[in-house]
Amino acid sequence: MVVSSPDNFRKTREHGFSIQGLKSRHRRRVETMRVGDRLLYYVTGRMGFAATVTVASPMYEDHTPIWRSARRDEDYPWRVHIRADVVLEEVDWVPAKEIAYRLDYVRKWPPEHWTLAFQGHIHALPRADFGIIEDEISRSSRRRKSLAG
Repeated sequence: MVVSSPDNFRKTREHGFSIQGLKSRHRRRVETMRVGDRLLYYVTGRMGFAATVTVASPMYEDHTPIWRSARRDEDYPWRVHIRADVVLEEVDWVPAKEIAYRLDYVRKWPPEHWTLAFQGHIHALPRADFGIIEDEISRSSRRRKSLAG
């Protein structure tokens, strides 16, 4: 799971969900990513799940500025190419508070502090939790399509 600010999520969207950079301190975690691995996006502020993507390349280093951080020298250098699976419009993002209680990963924290599970930049989720979130993202996408169509 990539935890992203609304601005950085917008930057990834502007790049057509073709590339994702991760913070310099997460090199080891990014090195474990393999082509075919899946990522989902949790957007801070809105506290919602917004998209799923598939990793499409091994990690590489690039310092071209795309994303922003409070740390001036942070340029998200560890990058992977990605391919969009499901990307929701902002109004359709899945509110985390509606499904957090169903996630094993969140149970590491006291119920009143469930939001702590979504602090930090990148998290490895249990496969079952990913599936729960992905199902809700897909359901939201289908709902939008049925209303539009």
